[in-house]
Amino acid sequence: MPVVDVGRVCVKTRGREAGRLCVVVDVIDKNFVLITGPKTLTGVRRRRVNVRHLEPTDLKLDISKGASDKEVEAALRKTKLYTAFKRAARLPIEDVLKPAHERPSLEST
Repeated sequence: MPVVDVGRVCVKTRGREAGRLCVVVDVIDKNFVLITGPKTLTGVRRRRVNVRHLEPTDLKLDISKGASDKEVEAALRKTKLYTAFKRAARLPIEDVLKPAHERPSLEST
């Protein structure tokens, strides 16, 4: 399983934003991270989240610690992930609960 570090693309597994894609912006401690969607793109607002409520993917963006939503969106635009984030902003919960190797690839969407 990938480590939850700055720039890691994750899927939220709990709460009202379950199934939505997000990006880790900062690691607060061993249990909590700061994430963002950004909200304009995926609907996930910047917030502190328990790492147990995230499913990390193999994808990672090249962003600095504490990057703003605009910087995250700019980093997404540089990769093929921007269109994947727009299309797959909310994954079906069945896909979120599947093991990572059985989930549909974000890059193929």
